[in-house]
Amino acid sequence: MPNNLTEQSISKSRKQEPCCEAPHADYSEQDKLSPTQILSVEKAQSMAEFMGFLADTNRLRILSILVTREMCVGDLAIALGMKESAVSHQLRTLRAIRMVRFRKQGRHVFYSLQDHHVLSFYQAVADHLEETIN
Repeated sequence: MPNNLTEQSISKSRKQEPCCEAPHADYSEQDKLSPTQILSVEKAQSMAEFMGFLADTNRLRILSILVTREMCVGDLAIALGMKESAVSHQLRTLRAIRMVRFRKQGRHVFYSLQDHHVLSFYQAVADHLEETIN
């Protein structure tokens, strides 16, 4: 049994035919969406939480630097005009969602992007926004 209104709405919409009086296409049984093609509520929630962590100007500015090079906390703070403690706080969040990784060298901690997925994600968003502006 669905445990909330959203799941009830989804269940009802799966059982119904398209609501348009004039369908946009001829739907056969083969054309209908299967439950595996629709993002689950749980996965959608996880993705929304993940993207919510990125909805911060300072975190995105940090990522914009790390796209180009590895950098220590102190240099990031100088480049961004922020206090080291504030940069460290943002980096902890980015580490928690696996967007950045770190390595220690003496008393310095250097940060870089976690992997190529982060770079691809960042570039795709930046490219998309650039297209909509032009």
